[in-house]
Amino acid sequence: MQALEFEKSVIDLETKIEELRHLSDGGRVNIASEIGKLQDKVNKQLQGLYGKLTPAQKVQVARHANRPHCLDYIRGLIEDFTPLAGDRDFAEDQAIIGGLGRFRGQSCVIIGQERGHDTESRIRHNFGMAKPEGYRKAQRLMKLADRFGLPIITLVDTAGAFPGVDAEARGQAEAIARSIEVCLQVGVPLVACVIGEGGSGGAIALAAGDRVLMLEHAIYSVISPEGCASILWRSATHAADAAAALRLTAQDLLQLGIIDRIIAEPLGGAHRDHAQIIASVGDAIGAAIGETVGLDKKTLVALRHEKFLNMGQKSL
Repeated sequence: MQALEFEKSVIDLETKIEELRHLSDGGRVNIASEIGKLQDKVNKQLQGLYGKLTPAQKVQVARHANRPHCLDYIRGLIEDFTPLAGDRDFAEDQAIIGGLGRFRGQSCVIIGQERGHDTESRIRHNFGMAKPEGYRKAQRLMKLADRFGLPIITLVDTAGAFPGVDAEARGQAEAIARSIEVCLQVGVPLVACVIGEGGSGGAIALAAGDRVLMLEHAIYSVISPEGCASILWRSATHAADAAAALRLTAQDLLQLGIIDRIIAEPLGGAHRDHAQIIASVGDAIGAAIGETVGLDKKTLVALRHEKFLNMGQKSL
């Protein structure tokens, strides 16, 4: 597992536990009690560390390579998932995954940003940074859901939209703006969940929903801390200061009224227990859909507009 800098003492203990387990498996000695003591020590250290993470540390956790990604949630929550590809205009963008499936017996459309787990998959999915065709595919799928009365689930996990020249040439800004517009106009429940890093317009293009959920150690911001530091301090070395100033943590955003609910992560972060966090996200999404599924189209759209127009009224 990728070791975060502030977790070094925990990783050292976990390494010792693994070494002891290998000895125990060999049948040479019974050291279960010693393993138990070390595990208790690990849990206490994790509680202490993760109970007081700084914004900069939360950025590290949100970007952890072992966190479950979009496809992990789809495999864990969606039955009979049928991917739908292409924007019907230019190309298929694999940074955004979308399709039809059943969520707890309810047919739905699910759309999410996939970052990939290894070098090959990260390159294939462009590290979760979509090009215009990805956002146009998302628009197509949201309109499809609207046409057939299917709730929409979106999973947000991107550093931002792809900033390349080719993406700009094909209308990146327009594609993001249109995607936000479609989110706000569809007459079906739309539940968005920030599962890792919610970066800039590339994130909000899929997150303008009736309910915006966010994992406990995820982040959601108009710009990355590094980008903000480069602009304000002319140096990325001030990224920690920028992270604190941006109010990008789930706790800050809930207080500001930007998100609606925080989903608790397993002890030590989502990367330590995929099954638990996927189940928790499923429960939260199910509850959010249940709150909106009975509303008619006109009411649903009006409440969604009101929700976003009211943002900025709260302050820390």
